[in-house]
Amino acid sequence: MKLYSGTLRLIIPAVSLALLLAAVFYMQPRAMSYTGLNLLFNLAVPIALATVAQMLIMAVNDLDLSMGTFVSFCACVTATFLQASPAMGVLIFLGAIAAYAAMGMIIHVRELPSIVVTLGMSFFWGGLAVLMLPSPGGEAPGWVRWLMTSKPPFVPMAIVASVVIAAVTHFLIMRSSFGVLIRGVGGNFRSVERAGWSVIRIRAATYALAALFAVLSGIALVGLTTSADANIALRYTLLSIAGVILGGGEFVGGRVSPIGAVIGALTLALAGSFLSFMRISPDWQIGAQGAILIVVLALRLFLNRLERREKIQ
Repeated sequence: MKLYSGTLRLIIPAVSLALLLAAVFYMQPRAMSYTGLNLLFNLAVPIALATVAQMLIMAVNDLDLSMGTFVSFCACVTATFLQASPAMGVLIFLGAIAAYAAMGMIIHVRELPSIVVTLGMSFFWGGLAVLMLPSPGGEAPGWVRWLMTSKPPFVPMAIVASVVIAAVTHFLIMRSSFGVLIRGVGGNFRSVERAGWSVIRIRAATYALAALFAVLSGIALVGLTTSADANIALRYTLLSIAGVILGGGEFVGGRVSPIGAVIGALTLALAGSFLSFMRISPDWQIGAQGAILIVVLALRLFLNRLERREKIQ
């Protein structure tokens, strides 16, 4: 069980995705094609980006309950300002990223609960989104639409983008010195302070990086839907948390798995299609997704206990 701390943490979400994909192929054989895979994972990219953003926040022992409304806000900016006035859109995004960095600093300096601060910010981002788009509308920038609907050979764009996201975030979090500092703050920020690093700067940079991935999530979402709405991504808050946990992350200790988080996001995106093929009502699909998450977590808890017993022996 020594394998668990690394490889096994990644194997569980990978096996979950493989089993779910096999079930979908069994129920709908025509999905086993380029077009079928493209339809199955069509909305996986924005979910994966939002999950990575949540993973960064969770890596420093915080939790972002404003993720869904922030992605919705970014989608509204993309469909309005970024489309009509790209320079203004970029400035708004930079301001939003700076606001996230300031939020991380305030949480650390004032020792405030992140769930309370981010919950309050969710109303702020939601209000701005409604001011920009009181009703569904806007238009996706041409280059965003082209990028998200492009068709690379052999493998659909959604899978290619997910692999790239997983590779980039794995290098950033698990291989770079900045990633070590992020996980160090989540594990024991006092030790990081004693080593001479500025925890407040690390936390601010982590929040800013999470905001960047959330901005990319909003842009990608508009590229797929071609328009926006103030409530377009509200469910991303719970989906992003579930994706991180499903992918092997934990709420404390700076224990996260970037590749696992992306796989978790793909699994949740695929779960919707799987439940539709089973003819489960959309009203029950959120509960069914929760059941899938509980099963995976129960398996991980079982393996955790086996690992502890081996250490005791």
